[in-house]
Amino acid sequence: MKHIGIVEDDSNIQNIVAAFLKQEGFQISLLSSAEDGWELWKKNPPDMWILDLMLPGMDGYDFCKRIRKESNVPIIIISAKDEEIDKILGLELGGDDYLTKPFSPRELVARVKRLFKRVDVMLKHQDVDDDRLKIGDLLIYRNDRRLFWNGEEKEVTTKEFDMLLLLAENMNRAFSREELLIKVWGDDYFGSDRAVDDLVKRIRKKIDKIPLETVWGYGYRLRDKEEDK
Repeated sequence: MKHIGIVEDDSNIQNIVAAFLKQEGFQISLLSSAEDGWELWKKNPPDMWILDLMLPGMDGYDFCKRIRKESNVPIIIISAKDEEIDKILGLELGGDDYLTKPFSPRELVARVKRLFKRVDVMLKHQDVDDDRLKIGDLLIYRNDRRLFWNGEEKEVTTKEFDMLLLLAENMNRAFSREELLIKVWGDDYFGSDRAVDDLVKRIRKKIDKIPLETVWGYGYRLRDKEEDK
C-alpha cells in the first residue's frame, strides 16, 4: 500500500483529497503544516507528497527544497498560485507535477497514479549497484566513467558523462537549464545557459535515438518510454 503525505492547511481540501485517495487504496497522512510534514518524514516517510505552497510557518517552497536534499520521492504541488512563474519555481525546486486550485479530485488521483506508475517503471527497468547503472539500452559504469548505448561503448567528454549520469539517476525528472548548469558545471560557473543546449546537441549527435527530451521553455529530461505503455 502506497503511503501519501498531504501537507495542506485547508481542512476541507484535506478531507476531500484524502477520501478520494483512500477509495483508491492509498494510505494517507494528513498534515496541516510543513513542520508536521518534516516530522513525518523523519519518522515514517511517505512514498509521495501532495504539497500546498502557502502554508503557515515554513512554506511549501522551503519544504520542497528540504525534501529534495534527501530524496527524489515524488512531489505533486497544489496551489492557488496560478502564475507561470510560480509553476516554474515549484518545478525548479523539485516538484514533479503542479495542479492549480480549484482542481478536480479525480484529476489529482489520475496524476497520482500516473506518477507512481512512472516511478515503478523506472525502478523495474533500473538495474543499479554502487558502480553500475543500467536503464533500458543505457549502461553506465560510474567508477570507470564508461558509457554504453545498445551494447556499444560511446566516447563522451567529462561534461557529457556528468550530465547523462545525472539524468539517468533521475529518470523522467525534468531539470531546468539553470539547475543543470549548477549540477554539471558548478555553482561558480558564470557563463550562459546556452552551454547546456550545446552539450545536449553533442550528446544527441553521439548517441542516436537516446530519449533525451526537451521540456520546452524549461530544460531537459531523460525519458523512459515504458511509462506510456
